[in-house]
Amino acid sequence: MQAMKFNKISLGFLMIFSCGLLGLTSCKKYLDIVPDNVATIDNAFTLRNEAEKFLFTCYSYLPKDGNPLFNAGYMSGDEVWTSLDEREFISYGWHIARGGQNAAQPFLDAWNGFYGGGGPGDNYGLFKAIRNCNIFITNIEDRSKVPDLSLNERQRWLAEAKVLKAYYNFYLIRKYGPIPIIDKNLEISAPESQVRVKRAPFDECVNYVSNLIDEALPDLPNIITDRSTELGRITKPIALAIKAKLLLTAASPLFNGNPDYSGFKDKDGVALFNTVYDEGKWKKAADAAKAAIDAATTAGFKLYQFPGTTFKLSDTTLRQLTIKGAVTERFNQNLEHVWANPNSRTGDLQLYAMPRLTADVVVGSARQQLAPPLKIAEMFYTRNGVPITEDKTLDFSDKYALRKATASERFYIKDGFTTARINFDREPRFYADLGFDGGVWYKYDSPTNSDEGTFYVQAKATDVAGANNFGWYNETGYFIKKVVDWNMTNGKNGATYRDYPWPEIRLADIYLMYAEALNESLAAPNADVYNYVNQIRARAGLGTVEASWSAYSTNPTKYTTKDGMRSIIQQERMIELAFEGSRYWDVLRWKRATELFNQPITGWSIYQGTTADYYRVRTIFSQSFIAPRDYLSPIRTYDLTVNPNLVQNPGW
Repeated sequence: MQAMKFNKISLGFLMIFSCGLLGLTSCKKYLDIVPDNVATIDNAFTLRNEAEKFLFTCYSYLPKDGNPLFNAGYMSGDEVWTSLDEREFISYGWHIARGGQNAAQPFLDAWNGFYGGGGPGDNYGLFKAIRNCNIFITNIEDRSKVPDLSLNERQRWLAEAKVLKAYYNFYLIRKYGPIPIIDKNLEISAPESQVRVKRAPFDECVNYVSNLIDEALPDLPNIITDRSTELGRITKPIALAIKAKLLLTAASPLFNGNPDYSGFKDKDGVALFNTVYDEGKWKKAADAAKAAIDAATTAGFKLYQFPGTTFKLSDTTLRQLTIKGAVTERFNQNLEHVWANPNSRTGDLQLYAMPRLTADVVVGSARQQLAPPLKIAEMFYTRNGVPITEDKTLDFSDKYALRKATASERFYIKDGFTTARINFDREPRFYADLGFDGGVWYKYDSPTNSDEGTFYVQAKATDVAGANNFGWYNETGYFIKKVVDWNMTNGKNGATYRDYPWPEIRLADIYLMYAEALNESLAAPNADVYNYVNQIRARAGLGTVEASWSAYSTNPTKYTTKDGMRSIIQQERMIELAFEGSRYWDVLRWKRATELFNQPITGWSIYQGTTADYYRVRTIFSQSFIAPRDYLSPIRTYDLTVNPNLVQNPGW
């Protein structure tokens, strides 16, 4: 009877806030356990085994960030482009990037789970996730429920559910700004006035999420000891990293004293943003990031280093395998993955990124659809570790001119191959992250069993990786090498991709969060700011910030000022975390979208077959980012109709 009542109110906004008995459907795979259909909540909390299935249901709502079609940050900005054919590749994020977002049927609607907002299936919204977390917490807090559950395990499960609930709230906050806070589910008989929940002010939302994480911390493990079945479950370093990301977001210009939101109020006139800048928020963010670093270090996390191989490889290639492996190495061998999500795999991501390297590769088994624009290629440093616009020893004034590679460059560019000047004299991350016409692409099945005379990309129109297959081609002439595991093999019968769980948070990300927040909280950068940036640069084969700018930059004292170091840290983040879905959210919170997302998307003339014709820059699309509207996602118009107490985000 109760299940019938739930069905009657399951349409629209009311479904989000009612707590009627939940008919659990089979959720997405998590730790190889698929919950059974459960008729009532009471059955779900009779025995430990059933309650654990409900906990895994709470995990199952984690966004599928390992797939670029469902990672809200992957293609919604300017970092990755694709072709208009959209052959077996419908990216709602890319529709947002092209100005298609709308309030009637929002793309990547995490509020309700529609149009890619809940992953492969609709109606998988994060308020539904929060509701399930609330159900779990309420029942596990009742010690008369699940009698065969030990006290220690009960406390740990409660802590996990609280952090998951905090993360879902943070995800919504980052996307929508102020949201309704649903700390407890409403009874099915709750009056209409209670069901129509209002959005809470932004700072209140942040404090609520931060407090949830603080409540959970004492009962979370530092590390996962049962690595065969529990990898990916919440630990103390994960919880602290989420808190650091939350507070960094709250301290950033979009949300900290933004005058654009001065008139943004609810229906009762309550201001939803505090438009007075608070430098203390940066101090809180820095402290949170440092706590996350300390917890991760105690738990044994460190920056990834490629362990080596029996193949004879140059130091140049080994460096690239280290840079790539920080993302692609599986987390049971990768101590940089503070949080990797086994519920989000990367097979499709690699398929979409991989170019055809030989004619033997079956068309469609390497689809080469993910295409970074030319400006992303230009973003990476020179080999001296400074921007191409600042390097006083390397001339990039004619960056699109043609140049022939020499034998000394053979581990980066095919010896004797002619390509654009922009592809020469770049930092190791450029070559580890990007494939391009003439660029070497070493992987496990190299025909020479080494990086001498190995694979390289041939991307002109008539070449194997050229624009000669409907929909399965690269729109800009740059390919994403970073996300394709080096163990990938291809042949006449297809391709084999070694899957890996998506790294939600890497230690390098936390290092950069700390450096950024600390720099903003000080009058000028100190040794700690430099140290955490320099550790990442050292892994990438670059000199320190201090040495590189002093020796090679036309602005040699840039790193000594707060503003200058801010610019360096932001570029370092965009390089180090490239193609991981981070750039979009960073550009928004830095309030730089009107600068970066209003630049044209450009690439090479991919339909041309000769060198001279191919290396002509063409404009693919002119982006238009409208501020302040596009900084926050719209709430679906239907939800505003069902709940008149909700207010829409500015501009929508």
